[in-house]
Amino acid sequence: MTVSELVTKLGLNVLSDETGLERQITGGYTSDLLSDVMGHANAGKIWITLQTHKNVMAIASLKELAAVVLVKGYQPEADMLAQSNIEEIPVLGTAEEAFEISGQIYKLLND
Repeated sequence: MTVSELVTKLGLNVLSDETGLERQITGGYTSDLLSDVMGHANAGKIWITLQTHKNVMAIASLKELAAVVLVKGYQPEADMLAQSNIEEIPVLGTAEEAFEISGQIYKLLND
């Protein structure tokens, strides 16, 4: 499934430029601890978090993640969006809690 398909199916908001929406998603990783994501997330996964700062994009790029989903209506800081556009890793948004959106993403990717 591509990031674009996930956006459509779950009604997610694209908060960054639309570059990178055709990235393939291989799974998901939910964590708000950057060191945890750096140590355990794998390339192609979508990262679900409430962190909204530029360092999120540094980790997403390092780990070659497909996209970042911000939960609970959180909005990215301007420098996060700028880096997202440079790295071509989409930042998506939802009003859902991390638990809820993680379950929805898991179900879509495993049905």
